[in-house]
Amino acid sequence: MEYVLLISRLGSQIRETRIRRGLTQARLAELAGLTRQKVIAVEQGVDTVAMNAYARVLSALDCQLTVIPAAMPTLEELGELFE
Repeated sequence: MEYVLLISRLGSQIRETRIRRGLTQARLAELAGLTRQKVIAVEQGVDTVAMNAYARVLSALDCQLTVIPAAMPTLEELGELFE
């Protein structure tokens, strides 16, 4: 599976979790000790963001990564790869 898709999925899940918990990007950045711009990059799945930033955001959300087999990409996800 394309790594860009995996990063995108992770960013989307982080964004959805932040929203469900009623946090703004600014508040999450504060909790994670990052800038708001870095949280935006994490949520957008920017491939130059260091794993450390993902770990800090996940920790601030009281979440952890779990490794599971990748699901086939949806048509929407495939389309986003070519934008």
